[in-house]
Amino acid sequence: MTKPSPASPAVKRPAITQAMIDAYDEYTHLTLDRRRFMEQLTRLAGSGAAAAAIAPLLAANSARAAIIAEDDSRVTGEDISYPGSGGEMKGYLVKPASQSGKLGTVIVVHENRGLNPHIRDVARRVALEGFVALAPDFLSPLGGTPADEDKARDQFSKLDPAQTVANAVATVAFLRGREDGNGKVGAVGFCWGGGTVNMLAVNSPDLTAGVAYYGMQPKAEDVPKIKAALLLHYAGLDTRINAGIDAFKKELDAAKVEYTLYVYEGANHAFNNDTSAARYDKNAADLAWGRTIAFLKEKLA
Repeated sequence: MTKPSPASPAVKRPAITQAMIDAYDEYTHLTLDRRRFMEQLTRLAGSGAAAAAIAPLLAANSARAAIIAEDDSRVTGEDISYPGSGGEMKGYLVKPASQSGKLGTVIVVHENRGLNPHIRDVARRVALEGFVALAPDFLSPLGGTPADEDKARDQFSKLDPAQTVANAVATVAFLRGREDGNGKVGAVGFCWGGGTVNMLAVNSPDLTAGVAYYGMQPKAEDVPKIKAALLLHYAGLDTRINAGIDAFKKELDAAKVEYTLYVYEGANHAFNNDTSAARYDKNAADLAWGRTIAFLKEKLA
């Protein structure tokens, strides 16, 4: 008689500290020095082996399952090209499969990893809520988003900020002119994309609504140019970005810009990204997403 094999012991997930998350944030947004990051992570983890196990949990994992599958019959998506400010822009356009009538349109702005599977998934989530969603590839001037995340991140330092803003403004114009849209354009962006949404609000009077997740704030002197209504999401533990909140609020109030601001206590930068095991916060992400969709439905109706 064959005896059943003993169950394999459960694999224990390595302990991840706030210091490790902060080190990863510094690496991805400030230094881009992977060797230095791994040295710091090794010190924090206690060994090179532990650091090697922890690093993938801090990074985003594009292999994680999408919330809305690419072939979900409720939406239709396609890769498109459209006119940018001085050249062709690439993007991923998604609509409800059962669309009837004109819908509000939403620009979905990626993080500093480019137009990756996660952002495509987010665009499908937006479309499923009853919008025409377009996720532009803001690395289009450099040939588009590469598959390697580190290479993609390196590309952002090579972008011309003024050209990026101009391409965002051109994206608003493109969506305003679509026959399946109702002429109202919103934008939602994450991290680098959140800062881009803030700059788009400064530079496009045609933007109706902007949602910035943990995005860098615009310069104080530019805030009075904002015409769009804003919804601002910040992570309580994101000290780097949060340092600019008070000054931003002061300028928004002085300029009488319509805005709502939330800080999600205990959440880290990138808390919405469900492909990052260490930083994703489901409670904060679900709450912020519900607020985002309600805001967009109100403003783009």
